[in-house]
Amino acid sequence: MAETLRDDGVVFSELSCPRKDEGGRNVAHGGWTAGVLDELVGHTLLLRGEFAVTGTLTVVFHKPVPVEVPLIAETHVLRREGRRVFVSAELRLAETRTILASAEATMVKRPEDHFDRHDKWLAEELKRPAD
Repeated sequence: MAETLRDDGVVFSELSCPRKDEGGRNVAHGGWTAGVLDELVGHTLLLRGEFAVTGTLTVVFHKPVPVEVPLIAETHVLRREGRRVFVSAELRLAETRTILASAEATMVKRPEDHFDRHDKWLAEELKRPAD
């Protein structure tokens, strides 16, 4: 995936769905589409030097996403409220610009030790007896 943070604040990406992620004949699996949209909204902040994790992700599937066909995506920050950053994304067919899927996400800014804290929590959690 090639990504560019434009001067207007929009992240422009070029990508395609590989055949291995086909969900039906010649179309992407919905999980691939949702996963790519999640990556795109996350990268919208990473390209700005901000670390955040997905709090919520709402995906709308407009049309089947073809496999092995050039796609483009545009993402941008809608607004910010404290640690929450609201981001939107659109996945389109590159040739015609037809919208295939869109998403809105609430990203939550996290400290740099986020994953270290998670590892510590998980280690302790796995020591607990099951309820």
